[in-house]
Amino acid sequence: MTGNDNKEAEKLAQELHSIVARLQQTGRYDLMLRAISVPVLEQLFIEAAKARLSRLVITRDFRFILADYDKEVTLTPVHKSLYILFLNHEEGIEFKDLADHREELRQIYRGVSPATDPARIDETVDRLTNPTDNAINEKCSRIKAAFAGLMDKYSLNYYMISSHTTRHFNSSSRVWFKRLKLITLPRQLVIREYLQP
Repeated sequence: MTGNDNKEAEKLAQELHSIVARLQQTGRYDLMLRAISVPVLEQLFIEAAKARLSRLVITRDFRFILADYDKEVTLTPVHKSLYILFLNHEEGIEFKDLADHREELRQIYRGVSPATDPARIDETVDRLTNPTDNAINEKCSRIKAAFAGLMDKYSLNYYMISSHTTRHFNSSSRVWFKRLKLITLPRQLVIREYLQP
C-alpha cells in the first residue's frame, strides 16, 4: 500500500467513524449491520482477536504450550508433526502438493517421536501426503478441535490450519486458484525451543 493509499484509507476510516457515531446516536444498529454485513463483522471479530493471542511455545520435548493462557494443547505426535510442517511453510501448502513435502514431514515426525517404529511413520506419512486419502482432513480437524477447546472461535482462526484461496493469472488471461492451507498465527508469537541449542 502506497502513502496515498494509506492516507485515503485513513480518511475513509474517519468518515466511517463519524457515520457509525451518528447511527449509534439514533439507535439504528440494524442499519449499521446491514451496511457492513455479517461476514465483514465476523472478519472484524477475527481482527480484534489479534490483541488476545497467546504465544505458542513448542518445548524441547515437543509439548505445545499456550504460554499466555497457561494451557497445554493436547496433540499426538503425528498431529504435532503436521502442525510443525505448516508452521515451517508460512506461505501455505496445497493439500494436493503435500507429496512434495513427504520427506520433510517424515523427518519432523521422527524428531517428534523417535521411539515410533520407522515403518509406522512411513505408512502414516504416505497416507497424509496421498491426495486421494482423507487422512489429512481428519488430522486437521483433530488439530482444530484441540485448539478450539482452549480459546474462543475468533482466536482459533489464527491457530488452526485453515484455507486461503489466492487468485492467479497467466499470460493467456486464464484465471486459476491456489487453495492453500496455512496457519495465520503471526510467527513472532511462535517460540520453538526445540530448535534452540
